[in-house]
Amino acid sequence: MIYKDFQGKKLSALGLGAMRLPVLDGNDARIDEKTAMAMVDYAIEHGVNYFDTAWGYHDGNSEPVMGKALAKHPREIYYLATKFPGYDLSNMDKVESIFERQLEKCGVSYFDFYLFHNVCEMNIDAYLDPKYGIHDYLMKQKKAGRIHHLGFSVHGSYDVMKRFLEAYGNDMEFCQIQLNYLDWSFQDAEKKVKLLDEYGIPVWVMEPLRGGKLAALTPADEEKLKKLRLQEEIPAWAFRFLQSIPSVTVTLSGMSNMEQLQANIHTFEEEKPLNEQEMKTLLAIADEMVGKIALPCTACHYCVSHCPRGLDIPSLLALYNEHCFTQGGFIAPMALMAVPEDKRPSACVGCRSCEAVCPQQIKISEAMADFAQKLNA
Repeated sequence: MIYKDFQGKKLSALGLGAMRLPVLDGNDARIDEKTAMAMVDYAIEHGVNYFDTAWGYHDGNSEPVMGKALAKHPREIYYLATKFPGYDLSNMDKVESIFERQLEKCGVSYFDFYLFHNVCEMNIDAYLDPKYGIHDYLMKQKKAGRIHHLGFSVHGSYDVMKRFLEAYGNDMEFCQIQLNYLDWSFQDAEKKVKLLDEYGIPVWVMEPLRGGKLAALTPADEEKLKKLRLQEEIPAWAFRFLQSIPSVTVTLSGMSNMEQLQANIHTFEEEKPLNEQEMKTLLAIADEMVGKIALPCTACHYCVSHCPRGLDIPSLLALYNEHCFTQGGFIAPMALMAVPEDKRPSACVGCRSCEAVCPQQIKISEAMADFAQKLNA
C-alpha cells in the first residue's frame, strides 16, 4: 500500500468509502453486514487505514455498520471520517445533536477526520450564516479533541468553493472534491485543485471512477490505452491519473464487493504516475466522451443579453450537460434549488432570440425544454 504524509500521519493513499457498501436484495438501506465486515477486515489486513462514512449513506445505516466493523480492530490503527449533513437544510440548526449522535452510531469517542458535507449552491449561505453556529461548534469540538482534523467536501461550483474558503479556509485542513480525468475539465476540477493549492490544502478524492463510468471504456479507447500500458487494467488508469496530481493525498473508492476492493488494493501497491503522452491520451478520451453528449457551449454569454427572461443560459447549459452525461443524479437539481423559479429552465419561453446569436448554433430552446422535462420526470 502507498502511504501519504499528512501532519505526521501516514494515510493509505486508497481509502474505503462507505457510500456503496454491499446490500441485500438491491435495497440500499439493507447493508450486507457480513460481507461489509469481511471487506473492512481485508482492507485493514492489506494496508488500508482510512475509512469514510456519512450521516445519510445507506439511509443512515452506514455509520453504525462501519463503527461495528471497525470496532474489531485497535482504534489507533485506523482513521475514521464522517460528515455534518448540510445537504439537508433542516439539519442546519442541529449540529450539536447530530454530532453527538454520530459518535454514538460509530461507537467512538472522537473522529479522526470530520467534514462540512457537500458544500454547494443550495447550502452555502446557511453554512456561512453565523446564526447556526456550525463552524464555531465544530471548531470547539476540534479544540476538545473530539475532532482531530476538520475539512469539507464540495459538489458545488468553483465560485461556491471560493466563497467557503474565503470564510473558513484558514481552518480547513483538507478538502474532498469530485476528481477524475473526465471531470478535470468537465467539472472544473483542475481549477478547483489549483485553488486548494493556493490555500495549501491537500486534496481528498471522491468519485475517482465517476460512479463506474470510467471502469470500462469503448473497445477503441481501451485499445489506445493498451498500446501505452499493456498490463494496466482500465479502472487503474483513473487511479494512475490521480497519482499524477501532487496534492492528492487520499483517494476514496466506494467499493461494493470484495473483487473491487482487491483490484483497487492491487493498483495502490505502487505508484505509477502518467507521463506526458499518457496524460494527453487519457484527457483526449475524456473530451471525446463528453463531446458525444454535451452541448458545445463556450460561455460567450451572447445569448444572455438577448434572453427576454434574463436566464443565465451558459450556467443552465453546463448543468444540462452534467445531467445528461450522468443520466440524472443530484448535482443539477441541487444546484437549481438555489436558482429562483423564474430563472430555471422551465422559464424559457422558446422565443429563440438566444439562438440567433449563438456562435455554436446550439438549439438552446430545445435544450431548456428537455432539461425542464428531465427535472420533472
